[in-house]
Amino acid sequence: MISRRSIFLLSGAFLAGSWSSTLAASGHDLIKMFDLDSDGTLDLAEVKKAAAELFMRLDHDHDGTLDKRELAGRLSARELAAADPDHDGTLTLDEYLAVVEKRFNAANRDADGTLDAKELRTPAGRALLRLLK
Repeated sequence: MISRRSIFLLSGAFLAGSWSSTLAASGHDLIKMFDLDSDGTLDLAEVKKAAAELFMRLDHDHDGTLDKRELAGRLSARELAAADPDHDGTLTLDEYLAVVEKRFNAANRDADGTLDAKELRTPAGRALLRLLK
């Protein structure tokens, strides 16, 4: 018999759609999406390249910044305020990449300069992935 908790978890996964399936995918699949040198891990350069490409796609008005609407929930209001040193309500590419680097470092628990599948499945790793996809 399926427990209520199992039903709740399954329904939540179904309602969350493709983003949940991306996050639930194996860490190896996530690495393949951004691993330019095919070494099975992500380094900071690979992560920043993916983040910069996403930044350009999200910048719908082509003003060189991302506002709350363009960030589409990738950062909370508090996180946006903390990442916005000039307090203009937007992030430049450099400001966005600074947040990415901070999250990369938080996910890199073994401090080896790369992220493996296990590190990407941690809360810090998932927080980083929200800025890449």
